[in-house]
Amino acid sequence: MAKMKYSGSGKAMKRIVVIGCSGSGKSTFSRKLQQVTGNPLHHLDKLYWLPGWELRSDVEQDRIQKERIKEDSWIIDGNYQRSLPIRLERADTVFFFDYPRRLCLYRALKRIVSNRKRTRPDMGEGCPERFDWEFMKFIWNFNKNNRPGLIALLDQAPAGIEIQHFRRPREARDYLRALEEQKEEEVA
Repeated sequence: MAKMKYSGSGKAMKRIVVIGCSGSGKSTFSRKLQQVTGNPLHHLDKLYWLPGWELRSDVEQDRIQKERIKEDSWIIDGNYQRSLPIRLERADTVFFFDYPRRLCLYRALKRIVSNRKRTRPDMGEGCPERFDWEFMKFIWNFNKNNRPGLIALLDQAPAGIEIQHFRRPREARDYLRALEEQKEEEVA
């Protein structure tokens, strides 16, 4: 992890990747970031899942991502670690939500209860929210099974990418608040 680059330069963000454990708040943060930046927002869950919780093939996922990253500006929300290098090759900013598993699990359970049997706006059509033990185990084991791979990919990211590493929800809130204040000053 020593090689991972962290900064707060505040440079213009045009191509943004938002990653982290399920339940960490990536989609909520991405929606708020879209409001501030005006960048088009793409939720990978919405693009990858077909009705009935059928996941598109890796080939189709890659094709979809390669189309999105051609755009001049974007926010792409979602892990999908296998294909993260596709996004990183064009990204200028990464937001990495690196929260404790208990917080992510709590938030995911809360989301399941509040959206039960409804499809969230950031999820594929025909994929209503539901409880799934495998998904809960994925969240519980994310820091052990997935986090090291994410960090390795970020360590190998192309030079010049700004990486914001949030370890607590307050850091993400403070970042958004500062960005909103900066935008207000620019407008005034």
